[in-house]
Amino acid sequence: MSTISAIMMAQILEEIKREGSLYARSNNDIYCIQRNSGADIQMVGSEVNKEVSRMIKHFMILSSSYSSGTRIALHYVIDEQTTPEMLTAEVKKIKDACGETVSISTHYVETDSDKWGSVPDKDAFFAGVKVVDTLDEFVKLISKDRVLKGIDIAKYILSVRKCTHLELEKLVYMCYADYLCATQRKLFEDKIFAFKYGPVVESVYEAYKGMKEIEECADDTHLEEDYAKMPARSRILFAEDGIGKIDHIDATLKRFSGLSASELVDITHVKGGPWDSVNKDEQYAEISDRIILGL
Repeated sequence: MSTISAIMMAQILEEIKREGSLYARSNNDIYCIQRNSGADIQMVGSEVNKEVSRMIKHFMILSSSYSSGTRIALHYVIDEQTTPEMLTAEVKKIKDACGETVSISTHYVETDSDKWGSVPDKDAFFAGVKVVDTLDEFVKLISKDRVLKGIDIAKYILSVRKCTHLELEKLVYMCYADYLCATQRKLFEDKIFAFKYGPVVESVYEAYKGMKEIEECADDTHLEEDYAKMPARSRILFAEDGIGKIDHIDATLKRFSGLSASELVDITHVKGGPWDSVNKDEQYAEISDRIILGL
């Protein structure tokens, strides 16, 4: 056992940061201390050098898949051939396919195994993450969630206020029309049809038809009111131009959410408006973007 001076002891203790068996290096020797074991600091030499060199480096690219209901990851085990440029290129491929604003994050963890299970064992942050086999599959899952449906907007509205089905249809339509007119882009992909009592959004109608009063936000009913809006809002923010979309939705709701059902009907039924302009001889005629824009 080597004798360690008080100065060297202070330097080693300053460097020690690991949990459990802790290591520090001084003059090319590695020292170890067992926390709470009462053992002296010892020079453990080549055996510890071998142990440290066996640590496996993991690189992860994380995102969320709302359609799968889980976080997803691409998992890379780093070896001697792996370069930072290679990992950066993988991130670039995702952004090229999904857009620069896509919500992804990168993470680096060291464990004693090359198996994925060692990663959540080391850091509980990664518990429940689904590892995706290929970059193409990862991109497909993300891309699917970058496009919104009307039901996504409806769930967000329901996290803010209670609605009848009639009120909900009107508010979803108004959010769509306001965003389209301001940006010339679709808020969501559903078709909108002209029903007797106003515009109807396809996915919202299918989800809530036959329901007069809708009090809760579907999949989020188990959450407290203050937290219910978080997953619904996050779903929109994850989409392409998510921040812009949520800003426009909030502005529209601020303008119209205090109105009664009959007042909302009056607005959507205004003479010369999109609902009034469709072909009345065609049952459930589509209200196209061109009609909404007045083209």
